[in-house]
Amino acid sequence: MSQRILHHPVLGSLTPGTPLHFTFNETHYTAYEGETIAAALLAAGVRTLRVHEEKGTPRGIYCNIGHCYECRVIVNGIPTVRACMTLVQEGMKVTAGTLLPTPLKKGGVAHD
Repeated sequence: MSQRILHHPVLGSLTPGTPLHFTFNETHYTAYEGETIAAALLAAGVRTLRVHEEKGTPRGIYCNIGHCYECRVIVNGIPTVRACMTLVQEGMKVTAGTLLPTPLKKGGVAHD
């Protein structure tokens, strides 16, 4: 079920562009030409785009204008891509950021 706005009270009727297909965490989704990754996933009901690298807590769209970096995802193997600023392309493979191993700490200070 799509949650896209197709009839806006101010903008009027909105016509979606050409359908594009992409995956997020190996699940197939449809976006429309001109949509960002964040907009397409939000319209599909996806709210969590990654987890905090150390704590594992869910993260999603926060500012949606590219300032906060909460929507970072991995796109075609490239890490730290902002989903709110990146347009979907046909066949794009998007993966959520995951929990990373915490470095060993000795005396409260991380060591290499």
